[in-house]
Amino acid sequence: MSWLPLSFGAPMVLWGLLALPVIWWLLRFTPPKPQTEVFPPLKILARVLKREETPQQSPWWLTLLRLLMAALIVAALAEPVFNPRERLPAEGAALALVIDNDWASAADWGQRVATAERLIADASSNDVPVIIAFTAEKPNAEIGPFDAATALDRLRAAKPRPIPTDRPAVYARVAATLESLPGASVAVLADGLAAEGDEAAFNTLLSKNAARVVWAASDRPDLIGLTGADNLVDGFELTAIRAPGDPAPAQVTAGAFDDKGRRIADATLIFSPGESTATATMAVPFELRNDFASISLDGQRQAGAVRVLDESSKRRRVGLLSQAEADQAQPLLSPLYYIRRALQPFADLAEPSSADLADAIPQLLDQKPAMIVMADVGTIPQQVRQRLVDWVDNGGTLVRFAGSRLVAAGNNDDLLPVRLRTGERSLGGALSWTTPQPVTDFPKSGPFADLAPPAEVTVSRQVLAEPTPDIVERSWATLADGTPLVTGMKKGKGTLVLFHVTPEATWSNLPISGSFVEMLRRIVQLSRNQGAAVANAEAAAASLAPYRVISADGTLVPPTPDARPLVPGAGPLPVTFENPPGLYGSDTGVVAHNLLNAESSFAPLVRPQIPVPVTTIQYAFDESHNLKGPLVAAALVLMVLDTLAVFWMGGLFSRRPRRAGTAAATTAALLIALGALVGHTDIARADDAKPGDERAIEDISKTRIGYVQTGDRSVDSISQAGLEGLTRFLIDKTALEPGAPASVDISKDQLAFYPLIYWPIDPAAPMPSQAAIARVDAYMQQGGTVLFDTRDQFATGIGAEQASPATERLRDILGNLNVPALEPVPEDHVLTKSFYILPEFPGRFAGGPLWVAASLEASNTENRPVRTGDGVSPIMITANDFAGAWAVDENGDPLLPTVPSDPMQRIYALRAGVNIMMYMLTGNYKSDQVHVPVLLERLGQ
Repeated sequence: MSWLPLSFGAPMVLWGLLALPVIWWLLRFTPPKPQTEVFPPLKILARVLKREETPQQSPWWLTLLRLLMAALIVAALAEPVFNPRERLPAEGAALALVIDNDWASAADWGQRVATAERLIADASSNDVPVIIAFTAEKPNAEIGPFDAATALDRLRAAKPRPIPTDRPAVYARVAATLESLPGASVAVLADGLAAEGDEAAFNTLLSKNAARVVWAASDRPDLIGLTGADNLVDGFELTAIRAPGDPAPAQVTAGAFDDKGRRIADATLIFSPGESTATATMAVPFELRNDFASISLDGQRQAGAVRVLDESSKRRRVGLLSQAEADQAQPLLSPLYYIRRALQPFADLAEPSSADLADAIPQLLDQKPAMIVMADVGTIPQQVRQRLVDWVDNGGTLVRFAGSRLVAAGNNDDLLPVRLRTGERSLGGALSWTTPQPVTDFPKSGPFADLAPPAEVTVSRQVLAEPTPDIVERSWATLADGTPLVTGMKKGKGTLVLFHVTPEATWSNLPISGSFVEMLRRIVQLSRNQGAAVANAEAAAASLAPYRVISADGTLVPPTPDARPLVPGAGPLPVTFENPPGLYGSDTGVVAHNLLNAESSFAPLVRPQIPVPVTTIQYAFDESHNLKGPLVAAALVLMVLDTLAVFWMGGLFSRRPRRAGTAAATTAALLIALGALVGHTDIARADDAKPGDERAIEDISKTRIGYVQTGDRSVDSISQAGLEGLTRFLIDKTALEPGAPASVDISKDQLAFYPLIYWPIDPAAPMPSQAAIARVDAYMQQGGTVLFDTRDQFATGIGAEQASPATERLRDILGNLNVPALEPVPEDHVLTKSFYILPEFPGRFAGGPLWVAASLEASNTENRPVRTGDGVSPIMITANDFAGAWAVDENGDPLLPTVPSDPMQRIYALRAGVNIMMYMLTGNYKSDQVHVPVLLERLGQ
């Protein structure tokens, strides 16, 4: 079920939207918010006086918000998808995914992976196994079948390779796997380029067991590759190719880079309409061309657009030297004529301006040539000889040709590869029994090993080398009779080469043959611009370790663990998984192994004739979006807003002061109630707020313990610290959370706000006035309790004949109060069990009794204290210094020691304070525990 561009995975869930009217009806009524009431009863009274009305029906906007939240949840459960994609035919016995991951797939690899992921997702929904194979991987790579999750992991772990595809081998493996899975779906994700053996490969893959095919390939591969980069006389000539048949013109810029990645030259290649080949020349000086390490095409992020260069691509400077005068009338007889013609296409030639060797050799050496060719040069002047020897030792290549001057000069051991015999050998002359000798196969130890011997070349005269043990190793070319034609050897870092014939066609027709050009080219390639490479058997035949390889996206990277050494051979070497394109060798010298060569071409892949149904798709990212997550998130946001709205309506976030009229009315009602409690009837009207109203509201908002101000800072501070310690203990041990202790001035403060007032008796303090004592007396008569503490346990007690000063002051105060009969707390009094079971009530001092109002019928222990009603004692007297035992500092550590010093005495003192507070707040309801035996007896237990 789908409505473009939106579809639902579970459309039946949308029927849940019909429940929205029922939800609306249920949401019309909201229960009244629960009220949290805080003791004391004055708080309740204040709220009762101002009746708050709760609407029976929820606001329309809250109902709308909740309906919208329910609709979002229903829509999310229906699994909506925006811009849904078409499901692919990934069904049957299995799904076979064959994916080209060669160099041509690197540019759009992400789209190919996204396409394959959609196929695997559809296979997972159909619960079919997946065969996944890549055409540019190891030959023995596992292809499955796998479950969908494993196939997806292998897909995401795969990457494009800088090598061509091997479709025949991979398709054959997939076809063999499908033999046991008839009726499978086959998905071909090709790179769009044709390759050798494609027809047979597709016939093998699709002829059997394929019930349906998904075909994905680029219609027109937008690929451009570099097939050539030749260092010619005028510059670097570049050749690029593209797929044929493209009617649009195109141009691409090529950049040359040195070994540090710096761009040092540019060229533009232009493809004419319909043309598949383009050329361009980088016309830069040969010194700069020799710094080229790689050439790549801009905008083509694939291995075919990169070409690495080795020493064979660098153009050498070659110096030419001859003692013969040039004959303009007969140029073919010039010793350097054929050498110039042979070297000019691939070398920069330099000749001295002077014919004098003493001047000519320094002129050539100053130009730092890679190679010097001496055509029939005899004796070398002594003043320049050592400099020439040093140049060879430092890496120069010296090539010499025989002639009459060289024969007459005798041996130059340090500038010849072999010792020469005196004179020359003549073959086929009038006085000779021999005939001219042909060239035999080139020795395997020389640089010409892979060249075919020139059958048309013969030698009629030559200089002979002295037989030595190493003459065979130094022979690079020989005649049929075994005498050397070309010899060479390593000298220091350089190379010495000798052609045993003249450079003109007088002793041999070698200089006018094609082999002569190729032989000189090989020697130039072996030369290094003061490098250290040597042409010998080991260098020609040894394998070269991978040095830098070209990745699929066209960058030079370190070799991968799968790369293997490259074995040089004749002709271009194939690019394989074990020999990817790149540089092979070491820091001293490398060989370039490129993906494309001069014979490479791009041919579009043509879809074969497929006898089963075919679904054609394009490579693309999945643009569908599952809306389930956003809808659930939106519903959660609305849920949070609904919660905040409920809290706001409940007044949780209301922190603004009430309006003056509301505050005044509340204060008036409160003061009237207080006046009724304390007997003040002189309040006629309270329409306006009075000073102290804020303090009154604050005092009744939480239960607080008050202490009487004595005027002595030390006594008052101990009282405050003691009540703070008791407050902490109450919060920690009970459900009561009292507010901070309050300092009370009995002469003017409202006493009704405090269920308990602690009064430390200080004999040095002034005697309270009669009005103050009357206020205290009214407070006690209306249900309040005063805890008098004389703090004189170790002085004379309250009932002694000789009383302490504190006790005397207490007697004076009590003389003006309506004090009931007192008694020490009996063993079965409610105070002994209101929270803790306590036999005594110690403070900082121990031993003194706690005096309370005597119970009615005190002599009848069975009825006491049940017959006392629900009231509490309005007065308590102790001499044990409760506040001193309760007092703590900011860290909760005790301020004063107990007497005697017993840690448990302080604990019992705090428990005594808890029992007193519980007794004050709950009355004597726990006295009903004495009826437990009677109740159990009545219940028959």
